[in-house]
Amino acid sequence: MSLNKGLIMRSTGSWYEVRAESGKVFDGRLKGKFKLKGPTTSNPIAVGDWVMFSMEDEVHQTVLIEEILPRTNYLIRKSVHKTAHGQMLAANVDQAIFVMTLKSPKTSLGFLDRFLVTAEAFRIPVHIVFNKMDLLDEEEQDQVFEYAALYQELGYGILFTSIPKNQGVDEFKAMFQGKVSLIAGHSGVGKSSLLNIVAPHLQIKTKEISDFAQKGVHTTTYSTMWELSAGTYLIDSPGINEMGIHEIEKEELAHYFPEMRALLGACKFNNCVHISEPACAVIKAVESGEIASSRYLSYLSIFENEDNRR
Repeated sequence: MSLNKGLIMRSTGSWYEVRAESGKVFDGRLKGKFKLKGPTTSNPIAVGDWVMFSMEDEVHQTVLIEEILPRTNYLIRKSVHKTAHGQMLAANVDQAIFVMTLKSPKTSLGFLDRFLVTAEAFRIPVHIVFNKMDLLDEEEQDQVFEYAALYQELGYGILFTSIPKNQGVDEFKAMFQGKVSLIAGHSGVGKSSLLNIVAPHLQIKTKEISDFAQKGVHTTTYSTMWELSAGTYLIDSPGINEMGIHEIEKEELAHYFPEMRALLGACKFNNCVHISEPACAVIKAVESGEIASSRYLSYLSIFENEDNRR
């Protein structure tokens, strides 16, 4: 049995689109043994995974995925349907681009912070795109600029976009060049409109994805990868309206907040979790305004495993 190397381009949860190194694309499924081992996820393979596969059916051109090659990283969230499981959004990602809006719809800072914590866990750089700037009045724009300053100071890339005003569109296009990028955000924030500017053919692809999805189990979220140009890949994970934290221990959570990470070792107690301990450097920083109260509230919410729609 000969094995070939391939890249997972699409996933519906049970069927995968595998692109061989030759460029030929196959529909594939996972060999049963992988369902019994590995991380506790609802989808053991993610878009962006490199795999080894064998031919299953020459007539129908379907393949069996025999091996998942080691990942450099992956993004995972708590499964919506299986509480003890995670749902992998993508693997082998160079950067994540998070699109958010202040209104129509409003993206909460809590949801953004949950996404950032997940990306921080694998040191995946994140760019935050504030879209629909044309819908905001002066006061609302000031609010966005205040948020942007907070996250830029923490080391995240910031971009303001408006398609009607052609604001930030060229910069948005340039963001993807030469990288494997995951784009995420609530439904309705304008991801599709932005993506169709980056690659107009994506609108055509949407129907193909719907047809492909008929082969698999319909899931709330399935991811798709496109090659925009040589070495430039885009992964879209549509419909992410929840971002439950998975695979992060409470004692490690502060490590994934950069402003808290900078203070590790400054607390009185080595095992301080920054909730109510005496002489806690993080709590002092929140009280003094050095750490934003919104970020600390997000920390508490994640720590207490509260509603992940916040």
